[in-house]
Amino acid sequence: MKIHIATTDNAESIANIVSTANKDVAVKFGLNQDNNPKHPSFYTGDWVIADFSRGEDYFLYSVAGEAVGCVAFEQPSPEVAYLNRLSVLPDYRRQGIGEQLVQHIFDYAKIKGVSEISIGIIAKHTELKNWYTKLGFIENGMKEFPHLPFDVLFMKYVPDN
Repeated sequence: MKIHIATTDNAESIANIVSTANKDVAVKFGLNQDNNPKHPSFYTGDWVIADFSRGEDYFLYSVAGEAVGCVAFEQPSPEVAYLNRLSVLPDYRRQGIGEQLVQHIFDYAKIKGVSEISIGIIAKHTELKNWYTKLGFIENGMKEFPHLPFDVLFMKYVPDN
């Protein structure tokens, strides 16, 4: 299988994938260290370690032994999980890797007994919203956060159990 669970030993590799994969989003929406210092385009190994410490599970997608994509799974309650930091390196996009990582989270959530998977995206990122909609996510509200220079669109996926 090309998708495998990651460990803290993979923290720097995960941070590189997340930051590299999100740089184009930062440019597109004018995000920088001043207006959004916690944006994934600035991800570090320490942030990944903190994610693991909070109980997040990371999965890596590898091609010829090289990690080129990742996704995180966080379960704040028995019923709900968050799909976090889905990232695919630019040279490997549009090959179905992102969809395979999302499907992996769907399968993992089913094993964990989760009844809803939630994501949050930049509300004006129409292309991403449409992509998640194609995968079965539906809109689940929008929120403005004072510390962010954009509104967040929440979406959810309710698996067939």
